[in-house]
Amino acid sequence: MSENGLHQLHKNIRDEASSDVDTVHTGPVTKETQIIAIYGKGGIGKSFTLANLSYMMAQQGKKVLLIGCDPKSDTTSLLFGGKACPTIIETSSRKKLAGEAVSISDVCFKRDGVYAMELGGPEVGRGCGGRGIIHGFETLEKLGFHDWGFDYVLLDFLGDVVCGGFGLPIARDMCQKVIVVGSNDLQSLYVANNVCSAVEYFRKLGGNVGVAGMVINKDDGTGEAQAFARNAGIPVLAAIPAHEDIRRKSASYEIIGKPDGEWGALFAELAQNVADAPPVRPKPQTQDQLLGLFSAETTGRDFVMEPATMFDMVGKEELVKPTLEVVYDAV
Repeated sequence: MSENGLHQLHKNIRDEASSDVDTVHTGPVTKETQIIAIYGKGGIGKSFTLANLSYMMAQQGKKVLLIGCDPKSDTTSLLFGGKACPTIIETSSRKKLAGEAVSISDVCFKRDGVYAMELGGPEVGRGCGGRGIIHGFETLEKLGFHDWGFDYVLLDFLGDVVCGGFGLPIARDMCQKVIVVGSNDLQSLYVANNVCSAVEYFRKLGGNVGVAGMVINKDDGTGEAQAFARNAGIPVLAAIPAHEDIRRKSASYEIIGKPDGEWGALFAELAQNVADAPPVRPKPQTQDQLLGLFSAETTGRDFVMEPATMFDMVGKEELVKPTLEVVYDAV
């Protein structure tokens, strides 16, 4: 690359990094489509939950669009039997190099009434995942996203990534409500609580997004996630048990959210609860309140912190040096 080209590239990067985020929309929600953002800790089971939820909704006669907003691009893999879905970011880059425009057929695929796509993201160390999300939604808007006639649009977001792109639906009122997926472990509830804090923060700025509830995945019956939901003032929309049959079928990319299946009633109830649950303002918990959901044996919160000393750091007693502050005698 020439020196001028390199200079221009650096300028573009600086301009992008310093660009302002749009102000939060403060008017009433007018969309007929329910746009729902689902957040949770990586690996907690968002993609599993969403694939089965979207499939059940389609079987109930709803027109559903599932959008993966995770750089791993694995939201739709269960829906498509383990097959990778071409991502919007990768496809748009390839088409741009070829001088071609991206079409719906390039990035959107369907199964039994469910429409699905992946935004995608950069490889490790090759770009910002949050910027990738923003670019992906810009491409969706060019494809007419706001004119599509879906009953539900489900957005799968990582909850343990805190940069701006992943908070886009909440910050810019791109969805009406948020659902958190968690389990009976501290880390997933910490992420769920962070999402509740983000929702409450933007509500104070005039935003409209609220939390519709929590889905508890791999529920072992210990009750910490239920207690968190109760304390945060949000309903439990479904508790998916930690069952070997579910684990085995999920690992083999098998949809279990079918009306006539063993787990059909569970996902039918979840679909109804997702549709009916209103967005509410959550009550984020403090760190001590989160820890209080678990026993001291689990968290080790009975540990007393011991301050370090200068001797610990340098192996000798701390030297008391005279202050450089100028002290004036009282007049």
